[in-house]
Amino acid sequence: MHPPLADPVPAAAPPLSQRRLAVELVIVLLLSLGASALWSVLQFVDLSTRAAPIGEQQVALNPARSDRAWLDLSYQLTGIALDLVPVALVCWLLWRSRRPHLGALGIDAARPVRDALSGALLVLVIGVPGIALYVVGRQLGLTVSVVPSPLDAEWFTVPVLLLSALRAGLTEEVIVIGYAFERLRRLGWGDGRWGMWPIILAAAALRGVYHLYQGVPALFGNLAMGVLFGWLYARTGRLVPLVVAHTLIDVAVFVGYPWAFATFPQLFG
Repeated sequence: MHPPLADPVPAAAPPLSQRRLAVELVIVLLLSLGASALWSVLQFVDLSTRAAPIGEQQVALNPARSDRAWLDLSYQLTGIALDLVPVALVCWLLWRSRRPHLGALGIDAARPVRDALSGALLVLVIGVPGIALYVVGRQLGLTVSVVPSPLDAEWFTVPVLLLSALRAGLTEEVIVIGYAFERLRRLGWGDGRWGMWPIILAAAALRGVYHLYQGVPALFGNLAMGVLFGWLYARTGRLVPLVVAHTLIDVAVFVGYPWAFATFPQLFG
C-alpha cells in the first residue's frame, strides 16, 4: 500500500508584468476616483452650458436620499460601505504576508500619535487656504454654492457625516496616493530625471479633476493639495497623516460648514 501523496507545494506567483500592472491600475481607478473624475467633468460641462452662471448654481453636500428616516439612514450607510469596496480591493492587492501587511501603502502602526499630530498640523496648512479659496471663488462667481445638510435633520445626521468624512479620507488617500504611487513607481514613472514628480503631478491632477464639479477654483485648490500631499508621501512614505488630515478637513466641511453657512450667509450663500 502506497503512502498518500503529499500536497504539492504551490509555486510562487510570478511577478506582474508591466502590462498587467497598467491594466490593473486603470480598472481600479475606473471603479473608484477615475470614475468620479469622469462624472465631475460631465457635471462641470453641464453647469457651464446652462443659462445661469456657475456662481448662481448649487451642489448639495451629503443630501438626504429619502424623506423616511430609516430608509435615508440605510441609503447613507450602504453608500459609504460600497464606496469603501475599492479601498478593500486595493488593500487586498497590496497585502503582504509579513508585517507591516500594508507597508506597500505606507500604512503601519509604528507611530500613531506622531502620525495623528502630523495630520492635525496639515489641517491648518490646507484647511484655512481652502476656505479662503472657496470664499473668493464664490465672490467672483466661479464656484458653485455648496449647500450643506442641516445638522439637526435626524438623530443620525452628524454620525453619518463623520463616517462620510472618514470614507473620503480613506478612499482618496489610499487609492490616489498609496495605491497609485506604488503602481506607478513599479511602472517606472519615478525612475527618470524628474524623480517622483511625474507621479506626484499625475495624482494631483486626478484629485483636481474629480473636484471640478465645484468650479475651476476647486480644481486648482485640490491640485495644490494633491501636490503637497504627494510630495510629503514621496519624502516620508507614510500615508496615515494624510488620511487623518483629509478626514479632519472633511469633518470641518461636513459639520462645521453648515454652521458657518447659517451664520454667515452673505459669504457662503
